Amino acid sequence: MTYLMVAGGLVLLLIGGDILVRGAVTLAQRLSVPPLVIGLTVVAFGTSSPELVVSLDAVLSGSPQIAIGNVVGSNIANILLVLGLPAIIFPIACDVEAIRRDGGIMFAVTVGFVALCLSGQILDWQGAIMTSLLVGYLTWSYFSGREANEATAEAIVDEIEGIAARPHSVWLSFAFIFVGIAGLVVGGDLLINGAMDMALAAGVSEATIGLSLVALGTSLPELATSLVAAMRRHGDVAIGNVIGSNLFNILGIMGITSMVSEIPISGQITDYDVWIMLSAAILVTPFVLLGRPISRRYGAFLTAAYLIYMLSLFHGMSGMPKTQASKVTPPTPAKQSAQILHPPTSLLGSIA
Repeated sequence: MTYLMVAGGLVLLLIGGDILVRGAVTLAQRLSVPPLVIGLTVVAFGTSSPELVVSLDAVLSGSPQIAIGNVVGSNIANILLVLGLPAIIFPIACDVEAIRRDGGIMFAVTVGFVALCLSGQILDWQGAIMTSLLVGYLTWSYFSGREANEATAEAIVDEIEGIAARPHSVWLSFAFIFVGIAGLVVGGDLLINGAMDMALAAGVSEATIGLSLVALGTSLPELATSLVAAMRRHGDVAIGNVIGSNLFNILGIMGITSMVSEIPISGQITDYDVWIMLSAAILVTPFVLLGRPISRRYGAFLTAAYLIYMLSLFHGMSGMPKTQASKVTPPTPAKQSAQILHPPTSLLGSIA
């Protein structure tokens, strides 16, 4: 039953996010919103909506470690898998000034987020600052890149036009948006409940499930977008998708989630996973800043690195603590009676 909940939750998240994007893109076009703004906001936010819903649901359900694990794990998956796998199909090249600028911003934000995690918790006022930084970044990106980035704008138009089966009226667009949000909410709830049960049954921490299963599942929209962009030879869209998603994850999802409830950061994340996230950013930032293509060989290296990271989470290579809840069987009534009648000698000694 647990696996069905997780699978059903992932399916609803993917379908809900897809329907939301279709409705929102059509509504934005009906309202004459420029394509560049749609790409920077509607599409980017739509593909990140599963992470947002899952993180909010995790915090409200009393499992903040799934929320922080989801964001950190998604950022790792975005770089190592979402860029690595498409590069194996076709080398990803990008020599757009705006993408190089945003890549530098993503690296700086990642470094700042690692420093924030090392403090042990993310407070509500820090979340408000991160959310404000995201709004400022989107505003600045639009006005600074509106004229100087025509190539990327054309690629974004192609990406938007490639979204098929869209509604043809404003009211139907609202219906798509409503159904998409409903799918995200129900799917997120199923995924979180199933993930918590799975963590208990597998004997691993909730953070580990968030970093692996939940993060990979919610990163599937970004992977699909980058695969299509790579096949269409739009390397700038593939790289821009990853950069935008990582910025949304840190500034938007963590910002909004921490404003709802302060998020404690477990030692296993600060000791291991944030450094993997930073290392992943270091691996690709030079390619973005210098405009060099990510070759098939390097794409295979990134993908292999992600698989090794996944193995490290479940085979003790990361040093993560394991929960023993699934390995402890509750005592039988007879055993409980025996323990009451014959307490341990160490306990008797301490009483004496």
